[in-house]
Amino acid sequence: MKGRDYCVVPTVDPPGSASASPLSPSSPAAEPKKKMPQRKWEVHPGRNKFHCNGRIMMARQTGIFYFTVALIVVTCGLFFGFDCPYLAVNLTPAIPVIGIVLFVFTMSTLLRTSFSDPGVIPRATPDEAADIERQIEVPNGQPSPSYRPPPRQKEVVVNGQTIKLKYCFTCKIFRPPRASHCSICDNCVERFDHHCPWVGNCVGKRNYRYFYMFILSLALLCVFLFACVITHIIMRSQKANFLKAMQQSPASVLEAVVCFFSVWSILGLAGFHTYLTTSNQTTNEDIKGSWSSKRGRDNYNPYSQGGIVKNCFAVLCGPTTPSLLDRRGLVEPDPTPQQYTMQMNGTGVRLGNYGAIPTQTTTVQPPAQPQQGEEGDQTESRIWFTEDMKEKA
Repeated sequence: MKGRDYCVVPTVDPPGSASASPLSPSSPAAEPKKKMPQRKWEVHPGRNKFHCNGRIMMARQTGIFYFTVALIVVTCGLFFGFDCPYLAVNLTPAIPVIGIVLFVFTMSTLLRTSFSDPGVIPRATPDEAADIERQIEVPNGQPSPSYRPPPRQKEVVVNGQTIKLKYCFTCKIFRPPRASHCSICDNCVERFDHHCPWVGNCVGKRNYRYFYMFILSLALLCVFLFACVITHIIMRSQKANFLKAMQQSPASVLEAVVCFFSVWSILGLAGFHTYLTTSNQTTNEDIKGSWSSKRGRDNYNPYSQGGIVKNCFAVLCGPTTPSLLDRRGLVEPDPTPQQYTMQMNGTGVRLGNYGAIPTQTTTVQPPAQPQQGEEGDQTESRIWFTEDMKEKA
């Protein structure tokens, strides 16, 4: 036919056909893989281990913790298997009940101490760290040989006592009062007491009460087991000689040896932490002598409530503060240059990877409602637009 131009239109094979190119845009291989969102516990900068999708938080070195669990479970298992049946029949059936209650309470407080967040303080975001560095940077550019930078400390007053806030070079923050950086877990911990390898975690503000109850219940359990085992051996020796009684129940001998060498250190530890609880101190403060009168007459503990009972209530019965780590939250992707510019201009909220760092936000105002006089003009314009469209059609 004349007067017409023809062109060849290429055909595109469907993605499922055999002739489809493996690198075609519609093929699955060419599609970019979507990255699964990461949880914040997966990128936690400290030296910790997480289990159950971030619900359980422990130190990386947990070998001694498993030894502690095995020692308690095995010793109590031997007691329930060899001593309890004999004592329940020949002495009183209350012994197995008391033993089970102490064992369950001890294990529950141990696991609660080991699996919880001790009070880790989130590290500073890059913006916060840069802001702090600008506050303490050298004035007028290059430092002179005689220039001494200002000390990286701040002072606050707590109940009339001046407390120094030290700067943490790892976390890039000024640590709050009573906080310290754990060199094993590499975290700053609120009301840091100590790092306990026997529980496989730091002991701080959020789990100290459970640690103290674990130590106290373990001391009672150890004394109870030792007394019951000795009673069992003595009752058997009354019917025969002492050596034959030990041969009849070798498990009791093993339990007695373990409890004898453990009870002294556990009782001493329980007594020491009872002293710390009644005076509202931490192990870290007691070792350093932070509130010792040797530092001066005016040096005193500003956190003491003024009495033994009040201090015990403040340490053991106060409300548990929520964790500062949003461990199971999603990690936010790095903003694009346009998003970063919008955030710096105060048109969004920037959240750090750990802890919410609120910035300036803007409130979107709802559109203004038309006045009564404007409603008629808008109605006339809509009618004119509809009639104009009909004429064009």
